[in-house]
Amino acid sequence: MFTSAESFTLCDAMWESHSSPFDLHYGLEIDEATDELVRAHVPVREHLLQPVGLVHGGVHASIAEALASVGTNVGVVPDGNIGLGMSNNSTFLRSIREGTIHATARRIHRGRTTWVWDVELTDDEGRLCAVSRVTIAVRPLRR
Repeated sequence: MFTSAESFTLCDAMWESHSSPFDLHYGLEIDEATDELVRAHVPVREHLLQPVGLVHGGVHASIAEALASVGTNVGVVPDGNIGLGMSNNSTFLRSIREGTIHATARRIHRGRTTWVWDVELTDDEGRLCAVSRVTIAVRPLRR
């Protein structure tokens, strides 16, 4: 188990070297990362909006999966494994038009081959806007 500082350092290094162009495109910024909790935010920008001016649901789902993947990888990469998205079930509760999307992922299951995370996404006022349950498959890392 890593301390928060060690986990963040490992996660930060992984994020710098393995972030996808997609996650960079929508502006994901990791604020804190351990193998139990990940916090991040995404500034709302025009290219994230549907034609009617609401943040696209796919943005919420993408944030959730990214956080679950980061948290899992903080825990499994040191053992020679990698976490890969397996399932993402997102429910949208309230729309966001502007400001910042804030996300918190909490690990609820740590198994040998799967980890499960619950993710809450809120607006600047702290109102719950979406929830996701994300399952991450743990597989051997092939270099």
